[in-house]
Amino acid sequence: MAAAPILSWEELGLQQGSGWLFRDLDLHIAPRDRLALIGRNGAGKTTLLRLIGGEIEADKGKRSIQPGTKIVMLEQDPFFTGHDTLMDFALSGKDAPPRHEVESIAGQLGIDMSRKAASASGGERRRAALARALASEPDLLLLDEPTNHLDLAAIDWLEDWLGRYRGAFVVISHDRTFLERLTKATLWLDRGSLRRKEIGFGGYEAWMEQVYAEEARAAEKLDAKLKIEAHWLERGVTARRKRNQGRLEKLWEMRAQRAAMLSPQGAAKMKLAVDDVKTKSVIVADKVCKSFGANGQERTIIKDFTLRIQRGDRIGLVGANGSGKTTLLKLLTGELAPDSGSVTLAKTLHGVMIDQQRSLLSPEKRVRDVLAEGGDWIDVRGVRKHIQGYLKDFLFDPGLVDAKVGTLSGGERSRLLLAREFARKSNLLVLDEPTNDLDLETLDLLQEVIADYDGTVLIVSHDRDFLDRTVTVTLGLDGTGKVDVIAGGYADWEKQRQKRVAPIKAAKPASEAAPPPPPPPAKTKLSYKDQRDYDLLPGRIEELLAAIARDEAALSDPALYTSNPDRFAALTKAIEKARAEKDAAEERWLELAEQVEG
Repeated sequence: MAAAPILSWEELGLQQGSGWLFRDLDLHIAPRDRLALIGRNGAGKTTLLRLIGGEIEADKGKRSIQPGTKIVMLEQDPFFTGHDTLMDFALSGKDAPPRHEVESIAGQLGIDMSRKAASASGGERRRAALARALASEPDLLLLDEPTNHLDLAAIDWLEDWLGRYRGAFVVISHDRTFLERLTKATLWLDRGSLRRKEIGFGGYEAWMEQVYAEEARAAEKLDAKLKIEAHWLERGVTARRKRNQGRLEKLWEMRAQRAAMLSPQGAAKMKLAVDDVKTKSVIVADKVCKSFGANGQERTIIKDFTLRIQRGDRIGLVGANGSGKTTLLKLLTGELAPDSGSVTLAKTLHGVMIDQQRSLLSPEKRVRDVLAEGGDWIDVRGVRKHIQGYLKDFLFDPGLVDAKVGTLSGGERSRLLLAREFARKSNLLVLDEPTNDLDLETLDLLQEVIADYDGTVLIVSHDRDFLDRTVTVTLGLDGTGKVDVIAGGYADWEKQRQKRVAPIKAAKPASEAAPPPPPPPAKTKLSYKDQRDYDLLPGRIEELLAAIARDEAALSDPALYTSNPDRFAALTKAIEKARAEKDAAEERWLELAEQVEG
């Protein structure tokens, strides 16, 4: 039997201007719900979250809440004005959490709460807001883009905390990996209506395509205008995803080529093509070092970094805040000179940097003023396009051409900035945290535009899924000055780090280590048990993958959770067990494969 909801809305409605932003929405939140709230920028996601939290009043509908339920909202842009320190902010208001709880969470997040609020960075403010929200011990947690401005370590910590959290939460996020790992059901806010499906974000895209396909078929029976709208909708979403599958295949081919160039074997194989590689190189870094500080307090940021970036490369820079990503980016673009070594840029290199500075967009300007200096036509990297057609390319309604920038949502302004910058003629694109404030469909569009871009791309991002879908080479910084150069995305860098960390953890400190024993005699072959595992594990891994796929397909039935909760729980447990066994089998086989190769 399903638990009684801790909060519900019936026939919720909110007016916007002369119309309704949404009307007659029904919403129920159970005590342990893990809900992803999905929708395009401007659909009203943040507004709905604030209605749930009781921060704004609805124009119609009935809100019911269990007595004693504590609701806490983490806003996308918390208001720090008037607070001297981050701790002052965290302890402000009548519902402030206990100081010791804030200090405990802050310590785990690695944030100094005595820091002045006015000078704190975006990441420090986000951590302080998280410390306040999580220390409040809510029954229902409302999270609006919680991973914005957080580095990878903080995101991992937050995922772990939410995984153990015993209350309910509703989260708005563009971070696919974050949503896939944590959510169990999806709320989809689309064109004024709210749909719910009892499946985590991992099944959202297939569900969305199914809904749009059904609408497109239904529209065929209606008038020509609806046919056109349905066709554009399907072309702009479903067909785009299908095209992106082809682009992902191309991305993997490019990664394989770069892996061959970066590996020692590849260097030997490609010796004959050295001259060709040089002609394609746009940035060449050779033994680059960079430190900051003086009087014996220098800190090495980049040490002995060497890389040849070719035309068409998509380079991702990842690492914790303060690890040196911005420094490396400035070195590669020539904005900063190295202490030693050299960085050579091709003479023909012409770059454009997109750093999400929405402040550059004046609220009083019209969309056409931003894109086409008030005209009807825009030059898109040398190709003349009508402004309304170009707006469609970036998922805007062409009718917004004369809308004021100030009337657009934060995400829409980010999309407008992308449209303006991508139109400029360039052969180097530099993206600094480009995914902040973008909805999922705009992220798909951004991936498509990057894939089609003729030049070279440098991307600084904490969005793991975005990097996995976009970059050919990942530069991973750990804060010691060393830069890992990995052919692939974030997941490939993470695997490399885990392999390197595992033996270090197992080793004793150097001060305690005994003199190494003489090396054992080399094995001529695997033992009987090892050989058997080596032969049989690939088949077992295939069986486990098939079982996981079968159970996930059964779990995607939207009616299963309510009609047969025991089977839903059993399938979930079986999938977790199968994944754990698969991971262990893969690790075991890789160990044996290394022995065989040795």
